[in-house]
Amino acid sequence: MIQTLKQWLTGYTEDTKPKDEDRLHALKKGPIPRHVAVIMDGNGRWAKKRGLPRIAGHREGMKTVREIVRAADDLGIQSLTLYSFSTENWKRPKDEVEYLMKLPEEFLKTDLDDLKRRNVRVKMLGREEDLPPHTQRAMRTFQEETKENTGLTLNLALNYGSRAEIVLALKRIIEDVETGKMDKDEVDEQTVDRYLYTAGQPDPDLIIRTSGEIRISNFMLWQLAYSELWFTEVAWPDFNRELFFQAIMDYQQRSRRYGAV
Repeated sequence: MIQTLKQWLTGYTEDTKPKDEDRLHALKKGPIPRHVAVIMDGNGRWAKKRGLPRIAGHREGMKTVREIVRAADDLGIQSLTLYSFSTENWKRPKDEVEYLMKLPEEFLKTDLDDLKRRNVRVKMLGREEDLPPHTQRAMRTFQEETKENTGLTLNLALNYGSRAEIVLALKRIIEDVETGKMDKDEVDEQTVDRYLYTAGQPDPDLIIRTSGEIRISNFMLWQLAYSELWFTEVAWPDFNRELFFQAIMDYQQRSRRYGAV
């Protein structure tokens, strides 16, 4: 029982701990991305392959969320963004959407104490007003309970679409120009940054997408201008700490020139 509890809290067993700590130590010698963003894809296909309902894939995917949050925190990453539910996902079957809208409540019950213990701050990226009341309450509780934390920032992109985010930012900028709060000649890239959901956070250094799809899917289009992209055939429920570390290691082998030679 004690061993099981220890594994749940730390994400590894005594048998894997030395190897895990060695790899952590090695990775920390190289450049650590300040911000990693993940398109968590493949839950439904994972379930279908096993003859299970799609919601079984989402349930299993929640375990991966917990594991990757801990891995990012252990590495000292500043921000981790998880693409949880897009503005296009409302088109999915009603029962699946209803289940997905219950996951923040479940995550709140099972993981809030651990996130607070790890000094993780939770933020939501997306249109909160379109979410069911119970989902809104869960997200507000997450953010209120962790707002003073100074460690990893966990961004949950929920009812998120990048084009909508950019349009909203532009509308707010136009409003501030028209009301005299800002001169139009002052508007530049840094201005737009300040009006996005991710204001105050670094742009993603690394974008990870699981389950074999090679596309961005309306995710952080402004912010990923210079992001490194990493794709894997592994579905999200099967993605794990080791693969996350592999993505970081591959990132460390890349040369980021930002247009220079």
